[in-house]
Amino acid sequence: MYGDRESRRLAWCVAHLLRHAPDPVVSGVLARLDAATRRYLARDEYLPASVVTLLVRDGDGEDRRTVARNPHVLGRPLPGLPGPARYAARPPAPELARRLGPGPLAPDALVAALRAHGHRRPRVPLDVLALPHELDVDLLLREHAREPLPPGSVEALLLRADLPRTACLALLDTRALRTYGPAWHRPAVRAVRAGLLTPDEVVAHLAPAHRTLLLTAPHTRSGLRWTLPELAELRASVRRALHPARSTVPFLTDRLLRAAPGFPGTLPELVAAVTDGTGAAAPQAPAVPGLRRAAEALEPAPPWPSGGVDRELALASLAVPNAMGDLAEDIRWVRACLDRGVLTGAEVVRHKAPAAWALDEDHWLGSSYTPDRHDRPEAVLAARAEADQLLDAALGRNPETWWRAARLLPDFPGSLPELLATVTEGTDVGRG
Repeated sequence: MYGDRESRRLAWCVAHLLRHAPDPVVSGVLARLDAATRRYLARDEYLPASVVTLLVRDGDGEDRRTVARNPHVLGRPLPGLPGPARYAARPPAPELARRLGPGPLAPDALVAALRAHGHRRPRVPLDVLALPHELDVDLLLREHAREPLPPGSVEALLLRADLPRTACLALLDTRALRTYGPAWHRPAVRAVRAGLLTPDEVVAHLAPAHRTLLLTAPHTRSGLRWTLPELAELRASVRRALHPARSTVPFLTDRLLRAAPGFPGTLPELVAAVTDGTGAAAPQAPAVPGLRRAAEALEPAPPWPSGGVDRELALASLAVPNAMGDLAEDIRWVRACLDRGVLTGAEVVRHKAPAAWALDEDHWLGSSYTPDRHDRPEAVLAARAEADQLLDAALGRNPETWWRAARLLPDFPGSLPELLATVTEGTDVGRG
């Protein structure tokens, strides 16, 4: 019984720690888990998108069955869309079948049908793929590179075509597309939501680069869009892509904003071009609406401290678990401080103890029964960004140091910077 409790607590801590880890670290930590902890992690926890994707892709059949039983994994099976079995049983629209013929559709005819539909939603392209057809992946990718398919058709291919990962990544490259409509973001969201790609892979392969930056802005339109946890993960992936240039390129954000509108490549390619000075050679293009706001949101300016004595009391109370008497009262106190501007999400992550509670917003912000789970998105995004910075600075890309932090986290009584200082053997991490 005691070992079972320890496995559950470790799974809870690993789930919160891996929200901030790059893909190689996620794979390395998952490989170090024992069978019981891995089962509890996959079955019971709120899993990051990267963990779900890597468990489904690289895990065994038991991992896939366990993830499928997890009630907290959003989008698998996909909400609002029938699964493959129901699509196989549902005949396509009669007029579509009459227009395209009994089939099977030849590869070029299939590409032409997909190109004619799917400019907003994947419904008709899904019906096209339900008809008998022959899919030539090489031809499909060549045609997509020449003139990108509509986003709804790409989304349908991700859902139904059982494409290899390289093909899924290639479909995110739309550098040959000159204009795009309101549904341009759907393939990237669907690829992550369906467990096909991780946020790191989306950031590394989506083109052109300015659309990667635009993806990090919250979408206000109804329909398929990022949830708050997914948006935080995507922003963390973008920050990791920008990290190599931050210490060497002054005014990085301004240079990216000047070069991004006319740059055709991916975000890592844009960062490399800006770093070596070739980014200025990108063709001039009109300013992209919303691009500056999206880029500046990745590194928001810290708010000016306010609150005086109340602020000092609030910071001191964060270091005391259940300082207000119980968890519910603690949550009400922190929420009130956030609403009054006395505290920020970043300060909660730095000062709250124990560190495991700081990483779990449920312990200082509460939760709701919605896909976003939290009703203070600014505080959550600021907290996640601060944790990303602290963990990346201390643990880097070494799975072994992340594993040491994960094993210490369940019983560590101090704050997150103190935990990281312990893991790194006394290095002063996250102070100041």
